[in-house]
Amino acid sequence: MKLLVDSGSTKADWIAIDDAGKVLFTTQSLGLNPEVLSKDEIINRLEDRFDISHNKNQVSSLFFYGAGCGTDRMKIFLTQVFQEYFPNAAVTVHEDTYAAVFATTPKGEKAIVSILGTGSNCSYFDGHVLHQKVQSLGYIAMDDCSGNRFGRHLLRGYYFNKMPADLAQEFETTYNVEPDPVKHNLYKEPNPNAYLATFAKFLIKHKDTEFCRQYIFEEMESFVENYIKQFDNYKEVPVHFIGSIAFYLKDELQSVLDKHKIQLGNVLRRPIDGLIEYHVLNK
Repeated sequence: MKLLVDSGSTKADWIAIDDAGKVLFTTQSLGLNPEVLSKDEIINRLEDRFDISHNKNQVSSLFFYGAGCGTDRMKIFLTQVFQEYFPNAAVTVHEDTYAAVFATTPKGEKAIVSILGTGSNCSYFDGHVLHQKVQSLGYIAMDDCSGNRFGRHLLRGYYFNKMPADLAQEFETTYNVEPDPVKHNLYKEPNPNAYLATFAKFLIKHKDTEFCRQYIFEEMESFVENYIKQFDNYKEVPVHFIGSIAFYLKDELQSVLDKHKIQLGNVLRRPIDGLIEYHVLNK
């Protein structure tokens, strides 16, 4: 049994397949970002899903693609956790960008591949190897145009009384924005980035308002300037996107990229289904 896992900070999609690619089961767990979770928290999230815990001894290979796995230290840490939990499995840990590459980019083709979900990332794939020019410092310092970045904007807009009254009223009824629970989620609970990203649905719902449009286009421009334009050939290759922010704001993304004469490629909400074909072809 092979386990394929695509994990963001908010959630992780799991698919178990046999050698022929037949799906044995699918499930979803909370995200497994090693940058913000301890070993015990990761184990608890695995134990919480029956399909995962019940089959842990049957897993022969685990391919994990995850947010927070961009450094060797985090890859080693997570590999050790998984090898202990899945005792019979050969474990491979990649940063989440590789899942995006394998899901969006035809084999051997060159592309810039970006992730716009709870967090954000951008890499160049030369047809064989992934190249990254920006080392992520996490959600506090970076993550331009991500769900958590938009959540931060909305909370600040609300608390600084910049949010229009009608939106503020709906914001209050949609979320608990009292100071104590907000601060508790930001500073006491795990995954504050995922908590911030929950507010992004509100921004997408109201994307046609001037208040939200301002944040959307400012962040997209920032992502283009700080991430995509790091690569000299950004006008020569397609730019593929993975993630809910890119998927639900595709029209706005198209507008910004057109302005910069950048070719928008494939836009997928999640890469997990594309990983099945990749791992069957490359077993």
